[in-house]
Amino acid sequence: MTKVTTGATMSLDGYIADASHGGFEYLFRWYTNGDVETPTADPGMTLRTSAASARHLRDLNERTGALVVGRRLFDMTNGWGGRHPMDVPVVVVTHRVPDGWEPANDSFVFVTDGIESAIARAKALAGDKEVGVNGGTIAAQVIQAGLLDEVHVDLVPVLLGDGIPLFADLTIAPIQLDGPISVVEGDGVTHLAYRVRAEA
Repeated sequence: MTKVTTGATMSLDGYIADASHGGFEYLFRWYTNGDVETPTADPGMTLRTSAASARHLRDLNERTGALVVGRRLFDMTNGWGGRHPMDVPVVVVTHRVPDGWEPANDSFVFVTDGIESAIARAKALAGDKEVGVNGGTIAAQVIQAGLLDEVHVDLVPVLLGDGIPLFADLTIAPIQLDGPISVVEGDGVTHLAYRVRAEA
């Protein structure tokens, strides 16, 4: 069975971005604070992290077969210039296909009929690898639909004070998790993984 996970870099006070959808100079500092290079599918983006974080990123890339993201993230990144840096297909949850884009190609598939359909499509694309879900509203929709298996957090020692939580607009809390099932100490970041507890 294809595992569905969500992951995000998060501040110590629980935010994946500040209130203006920024704060990434603090949250993503660990991507550039080391001397081990990790190339991406974007020739202009090479990550330089600690050795531990580089191994973590390599493992993440190897086990991920497809991603599910929301339309806001797709628009904020301008569709990553046509290909996601992880070099896997991306299922975009949206109300309508954006102008200038085909409903499906080898990089992006636009799903307009809900989160369950998006996860099913991503699982088909991922094969025997994992489906990764972006944080925020989409992650909340997936866990509320009972479709999420694990939560991965890259915890950064910064306090943003306010912002966008990892699970925005969650309506079924509290949800208990098991773990951590994995802990990796990087430089300026701790990579944590938790299993979503099955309902009794």
